[in-house]
Amino acid sequence: MSLLSDLINLNLSDTTDKIIAEYIWIGGSGMDIRSKARTLPGPVSDPSKLPKWNYDGSSTGQAPGEDSEVILYPQAIFRDPFRRGNNILVICDAYTPAGEPIPTNKRHAAAKIFSQPDVAAEETWYGIEQEYTLLQKDVKWPLGWPVGGFPGPQGPYYCSAGADKAFGRDIVDAHYKACLYAGINISGINGEVMPGQWEFQVGPSVGISAGDELWAARYILERITEIAGVVLSFDPKPIQGDWNGAGAHTNYSTKSMRNEGGYEVIKKAIEKLGLRHKEHIAAYGEGNERRLTGRHETADINTFLWGVANRGASIRVGRDTEKAGKGYFEDRRPASNMDPYVVTSMVAETTILWKP
Repeated sequence: MSLLSDLINLNLSDTTDKIIAEYIWIGGSGMDIRSKARTLPGPVSDPSKLPKWNYDGSSTGQAPGEDSEVILYPQAIFRDPFRRGNNILVICDAYTPAGEPIPTNKRHAAAKIFSQPDVAAEETWYGIEQEYTLLQKDVKWPLGWPVGGFPGPQGPYYCSAGADKAFGRDIVDAHYKACLYAGINISGINGEVMPGQWEFQVGPSVGISAGDELWAARYILERITEIAGVVLSFDPKPIQGDWNGAGAHTNYSTKSMRNEGGYEVIKKAIEKLGLRHKEHIAAYGEGNERRLTGRHETADINTFLWGVANRGASIRVGRDTEKAGKGYFEDRRPASNMDPYVVTSMVAETTILWKP
């Protein structure tokens, strides 16, 4: 009898030109990633060549039962690390049958901002540091922690090695390689300050592709933790008390910032971000007030501070950028559960288009 793993690993390209396309979209909560698969007659590399599809929006909190059809528009293609071969993952956004973006479709508004001539000319680069926590499935308590108890205080866990310090590395490494296979511009991983918490970085990615790549990476991580029987949490403060929260620090630069004299452009951009601090905080993730207390590496939620090499600031400028007089800066405010379409487009809109 065939083993299940043998069948899962069947190479379809030996016997058929047909491929499997996994259509992925974001559900009604703004953080639930949904997907379903369909067979296509042959390999596809251009999203515009893929058929639109639909789903039952009443089951995802995105449409009423009496008019529940929501239409998926394919937007970005990645290689499928689970099915492999010519099979693909397809990042989609969602519309009404009349062609209007549904309220939870944040990609549509972001794409509009990124296609503005002034924004496109600046070639906005993003590097997003996605922190997350791995939880034991049945008790929803961090991986490696004694059930109902606590490990030793923070200190030995950040970028650590060892069975008593690093928990879940097999998941993290599997995710790293799967993202590279998929064609996601993942640039690194590390263990975080709280045990059971990790980070991966996506970028540098240009414009709307930063959001597409981060969502694809999140989907792949959800699938890998599913296989491992571990729960993935993007909660910005999964454990109350003297434990670090989870963020999605967003590194950003424009062509003007990367060119000679860029440091002055950076300072002007940071000034504009300070003037719109409240609006940005409101859009930077749910439950962020539990994380931004001013006690764990990032400024208090009501305070806007920036500084060079200051991890206690809202915006951090690196020593290299200061020294070179050009480069990028890091917005440390976004929570781990932020929507990258919202954050990346809002940063571009405030720093490039907005005239105070």
